[in-house]
Amino acid sequence: MESESGFLAAADSTLAAIGAALDRALDSSEADVDWSLVDGILEIACEDGSKVIVNRHAPNRELWVAARRGGFHFRAEGGTWRDTRGGAELGAVLAGILAEQAGMRVELALPIRSDRR
Repeated sequence: MESESGFLAAADSTLAAIGAALDRALDSSEADVDWSLVDGILEIACEDGSKVIVNRHAPNRELWVAARRGGFHFRAEGGTWRDTRGGAELGAVLAGILAEQAGMRVELALPIRSDRR
């Protein structure tokens, strides 16, 4: 991702898509989570008091995830967000985290979408 504006557009689109997927999952789930998206920071509060944080990190052009299982950095690669260490896809990692930490089943297809470059 060459420009900061392109990164911000893609990151914001991904964060909004995660929020929409959470809403869909909550409609058909007994899991109790609350989420908010403010200024590039998506905070997911789980019923047990723990949190999952997904935020954009513009200087590195990455999305960062913080959860009980650890911290992860994702970079745009091949049309999706890939873990900078193991190459796992953001949607799969986040779905696993939410299943473990919140007992929530969520479908997360997160291709990179941006109207800017």
